[in-house]
Amino acid sequence: MVNENEVWNALKDIVDPEIGVNIVDLGLIYEVRVDNGKDVYVKMTLTVPGCPLMNVLPAQVEERLKHLEGVGKITVQLTFDPPWSPDRMSKELRELYGW
Repeated sequence: MVNENEVWNALKDIVDPEIGVNIVDLGLIYEVRVDNGKDVYVKMTLTVPGCPLMNVLPAQVEERLKHLEGVGKITVQLTFDPPWSPDRMSKELRELYGW
C-alpha cells in the first residue's frame, strides 16, 4: 500500500531542470490522490503551456512513482487550468526569489 504523503515526498525528488527547484515546492503539482491504497493520480502543470519539458516532467513523475512499493496504476494528468503563477510556489521559495 502507498499513501498520499509518500507520493508527495517522492515527487520532491523531481527537479525542474530549467529552474533547479523540485516540482512540489515550485507548485507544479495541483493534486495527488491514491485510490484503493495503490492507484495513484497526479494532476500537474508546467510553468508555461509551451514548455519544452511538456513530455519530460510527466514522464519523470511516472518513472519516480512506479518505484514506490505497492503502487499500481499511475495516471498523470497535465493541465493549464488554472495557469501556473509564482503564487503557487512554497512560501520559502517565494521569499528566496523575492516574490
